[in-house]
Amino acid sequence: MIMMSQNRQEAKDRVRAEHDYEINLKAEILIQAMMKKLTKLEENQRILMEGQKAVSEKLSKGVEK
Repeated sequence: MIMMSQNRQEAKDRVRAEHDYEINLKAEILIQAMMKKLTKLEENQRILMEGQKAVSEKLSKGVEK
């Protein structure tokens, strides 16, 4: 009787561990996707800031003349 109970508990633990693994894998995939998007956003922001700086410099040069 005790052995049957232990076997059932082991099966439940195995299912729970598999479920946890799947959840962690999905979370890791989502985090990686978010990191790629964040990196792309940072790059776009850097490009925009450089463009804004160039425009500001051109405008200030035009005002000085």
